[in-house]
Amino acid sequence: MSSTTRKNAPDRTERAVVRALLDRQDSTYLAQAGVRLRNTPGPLYQTLVLAVLLSARIRADIAVAAARALFEAGLRDARSMAKASWQQRVDALGEGGYRRYDERTATMLGKGAELLLERYGGDLRRLREEDDPKKALQDVPGLGPTGVDIFLRTVQTVWPEFAPYVDRKARDGAERLGLPTSPERLAHLVSRRELARFTDGLVHAALDKPLADDVLARAKAA
Repeated sequence: MSSTTRKNAPDRTERAVVRALLDRQDSTYLAQAGVRLRNTPGPLYQTLVLAVLLSARIRADIAVAAARALFEAGLRDARSMAKASWQQRVDALGEGGYRRYDERTATMLGKGAELLLERYGGDLRRLREEDDPKKALQDVPGLGPTGVDIFLRTVQTVWPEFAPYVDRKARDGAERLGLPTSPERLAHLVSRRELARFTDGLVHAALDKPLADDVLARAKAA
């Protein structure tokens, strides 16, 4: 075993914390919104919508509920979102409890859908081919740096060129749990297929101290 491999190898405590986190938080924000991620236009667009909603100053559970309401209303791709009326988007957001920003967000979702249709035919896999996909994502209304981080953190399993994608909020969660904070070290703690779920769990730990405390207690008892 090389010195680099030994350095990155997780110790017993780290493994226990990671397993407790994955057991405690087994559902990602995306899954809670009713989306099964695949590298296809529909799920990628739904991930983008959720990233827009989560990046606002509103509770994550409300953002997830609003995304689910939009998708249940049939607004599951760029074309259906653009075709819907502004009021239909407002009503769906309100159904999910996203009332503080519903009117402005309804406008942004409509404009964002139109942009994606114009540039990429509604298929975000074509955005992936841009010279700088991260920069291109910021052209989507409502998707600033935080939203881009959320989107890329979520899709890194199906867009592996961005892995390991560990944004500031995920690093905050890692620090709270006593885990390393470098993307490379964190990536060594889980398999590639678990990486997006793991980083999502780290974000939950950053936002929810009781959850983090419970994870640490479970790890200690293991």
